[in-house]
Amino acid sequence: MLEIVTYFALPTHPVSCEKHGEGHVNRTYLVCLADGRRCILQRVSRTAFHDIPGLMENIAAVTKFLAARTTDPRASMHLIPTTDGRDFYVDRDGECWRMYDFIERSVCLQSPESPEDFYQSAVAFGSFQRMLREFPAETLHETIPDFHNTPDRYRKLHAALDADALGRAKDVRREIDFALAREKDAAALQTMRESGALPLRVTHNDTKLNNVMLDEKTHKALCVIDLDTVMPGLAAYDFGDSIRFGASTGAEDETDLDKVSLDLELYRTFAEGFVSACGGLTDAELDSLPLGAKLMTLECGVRFLTDYLEGDHYFAVHRPGHNLDRTRTQFKLVSDMERKWDDMCQIVRKAKEKTC
Repeated sequence: MLEIVTYFALPTHPVSCEKHGEGHVNRTYLVCLADGRRCILQRVSRTAFHDIPGLMENIAAVTKFLAARTTDPRASMHLIPTTDGRDFYVDRDGECWRMYDFIERSVCLQSPESPEDFYQSAVAFGSFQRMLREFPAETLHETIPDFHNTPDRYRKLHAALDADALGRAKDVRREIDFALAREKDAAALQTMRESGALPLRVTHNDTKLNNVMLDEKTHKALCVIDLDTVMPGLAAYDFGDSIRFGASTGAEDETDLDKVSLDLELYRTFAEGFVSACGGLTDAELDSLPLGAKLMTLECGVRFLTDYLEGDHYFAVHRPGHNLDRTRTQFKLVSDMERKWDDMCQIVRKAKEKTC
């Protein structure tokens, strides 16, 4: 790996390069330089991302925009250019490499150690949208086309049902019926996006706690990382996916569905942090946030169900029926959201009132 490092414009030579982090998509290394500076080197997955030049163009534009609007170097990621001034390096095997400054005095948590950590993740993602409000979102590439196009996810589900390649549909009628019963409502966000009722924003689209850097002493939000899925989108996408992942009382693949529900206190915690940090959301956007939570959860369940029907070729599975377990947790969470719908909407309204 040290040879790869030499293709980047660094102030001094590297002394070590070791694997770093827990990511499953890109290969990440921590590079230490002779002057004590540290950097992050990543090989970008060509399997997950088919337009790496477009992806890197997005990241370069967004990070430069953010850096110009803050005096804190830890408030944004910073790309290190190659020796010939490019944003990434392509090796002889066609692999794509990029380099960032290491964010010093920071910590990345895999799970919250307190509700405050979840609140700070909300502040981080809300601030990300606020700082990029003036960025022309429509100029960004869609690194994963139709990523949150829920009607298109249903189209793929129908195709999997029609093919039923492994004969699995007969054994999951309950899950299929659950998904199809909600299909008519699944297009709501996409329809509002296409009509212009909801403004286009720069969205992160992978809003998990482990994509937030916190100050190692205070645990206050510094910035968000892993910008590969930054695309044009809706505020409700980022809010909704955070709730789906972070406000559930059960793991994403929990087999005991009695353990799966929406924790309204965690939902409140995130809503207050996100709304206060984002600022300037329209009334329509605020009203769409609970819907984002429900539809992002439903969409994810539909994706797991589709993959199960097609033979588990997209999501990694570690046991028979793993994707079916994931489907059931998402659908149980959707059901609980439906039961708590009025509370969810009221919490967002109160979060708005606190901000005003």
